[in-house]
Amino acid sequence: MKVLFFLSSGFFIGLWVSWPGIFIQKNWKCFNNIISKSKEEKISLKAALAVSPNYFIKKKNNDSFSKLRIVSDACFR
Repeated sequence: MKVLFFLSSGFFIGLWVSWPGIFIQKNWKCFNNIISKSKEEKISLKAALAVSPNYFIKKKNNDSFSKLRIVSDACFR
């Protein structure tokens, strides 16, 4: 039981340290809006400015995890 407690608390503290706004409902609305607009090919300026130049230069990071990280950085930081 202790291991489960420490593992889950470490996971949530790690999320909070990397993305401090992850537990705020307004930021989740931002996240959902960017995801829904990206399906329609309308990306917000906030998400576009959060993309690092290395993403455009290398173009190898087209996996879904890197896309999720970029959108999360735009909304939760």
